[in-house]
Amino acid sequence: MAGSLNKVQLIGRLGADPEIKQMVNGKSVARLSIATSQSWKDKSSGERKEKTEWHRVVIFNEGLVNVVQQYVKKGANVYIEGQLSTRKWKDESTGQDKYSTEVVLQGYNSSLTMLDSRGNNGNSNLVSENKSSLPNESLNQDSSDLDDEIPF
Repeated sequence: MAGSLNKVQLIGRLGADPEIKQMVNGKSVARLSIATSQSWKDKSSGERKEKTEWHRVVIFNEGLVNVVQQYVKKGANVYIEGQLSTRKWKDESTGQDKYSTEVVLQGYNSSLTMLDSRGNNGNSNLVSENKSSLPNESLNQDSSDLDDEIPF
């Protein structure tokens, strides 16, 4: 359909270490659980409230899987761009169809940016941005190229 767009952008923290698995074809896939939160002041009570949403993220791009495996851990602050995908599966215990909606990073419209500092310098530096349209050589950049200040 012309004029449609399936794009997800999230900034959040990982709730657990990434799960890396091998697929049948030998390629790796990474699964992440990312939390996004919003807070507000309740008008009636004046109390501070917070709501957290959990997002399932699946990464098929091998370059991004390698970065996630090496550098991303529980609690990491990340920015991701991907697409929503709903898959259908059968619950073996009940035989009923189940559905899971995930953010998928695959293809040239996907990216992952780590927002935490790389070392102990305390700065919030852009550590890595890897668009899947870039060749794998881009992942082997000198680390000094990756520690520039965020330009905004």
